[in-house]
Amino acid sequence: MIKESNDYITQPEHEEFRRGMDAENKRLEDENVRQNHRLDILGKTVDQIGRINTSVEKLALNMENMLKEQISQGKRLTKLESQDGEKWRKLVGYVLAAVVGGIVTFLLGKVGIA
Repeated sequence: MIKESNDYITQPEHEEFRRGMDAENKRLEDENVRQNHRLDILGKTVDQIGRINTSVEKLALNMENMLKEQISQGKRLTKLESQDGEKWRKLVGYVLAAVVGGIVTFLLGKVGIA
């Protein structure tokens, strides 16, 4: 079967088509470069977010440990503070008992019992 002459394109038409395809290929290549650049930026951002996430987890763990230590120190401080108060109350009690004992002994001596 022989093709008719109207099935063929002319050289100028072919050149125009080629230039159009070259321009389209260049546009697609430029778009790929832009998209690759965006993907690189996105990858770096995801890495940074991952590092921040890890840092926040470590910070939360440290804060939790500090809270436990602070609670422990608070209990120890309360115990120490109450010990001083107990010692003071005991001392006052002993002094008061000695004074009362001295007064009772004095009074009994005056009465003649002691």
